[in-house]
Amino acid sequence: MAAKLYETAKTESRQSALMRWGFNFWPCIWCTGGKIHFISADHREMHIGLKLNIRTRNRVGTVFGGSIYSSVDPYYMLMFMQILGKDYVVWDKAASVKFVRPIVNAVKCRFFITDELVEEVKQKINEQGEYTFDLPLKYEDEKGAVYAVFTKTVYVAAKEFYKKKLADRSK
Repeated sequence: MAAKLYETAKTESRQSALMRWGFNFWPCIWCTGGKIHFISADHREMHIGLKLNIRTRNRVGTVFGGSIYSSVDPYYMLMFMQILGKDYVVWDKAASVKFVRPIVNAVKCRFFITDELVEEVKQKINEQGEYTFDLPLKYEDEKGAVYAVFTKTVYVAAKEFYKKKLADRSK
């Protein structure tokens, strides 16, 4: 059973619960110290938790900055891959992080992709073949205090457009 970190009407499916379980045991995700607590059945919402532990502790006794960033790194890309399907190419293009305060207790982060954003992405791709856009994130505690703020830049393209773009580069 998913342990949602945020109020939501969304639920997990068997597939999204298995995906959550698999990701949490995948070494490159597990080693960040972050944990996926919830993936909605439609892959448009995800909850990540991070706490101070043996894998995340730095020299000064707070969560290591690398753990803070890496624990949120791949998820928008993976969510869009699930939502859009095999006819699209999705890449993480860039990211920024601002560390607001040291993390010594449990924090949480909510990834949320709206229907409007999905439609905007599809419309831009229909017009341009590709689209790059920014998405905000933050780690916060139960009281709403913010510990880290992120901007993730995601690139999406129609698969055929992307193949042609790569072929044109190699000429």
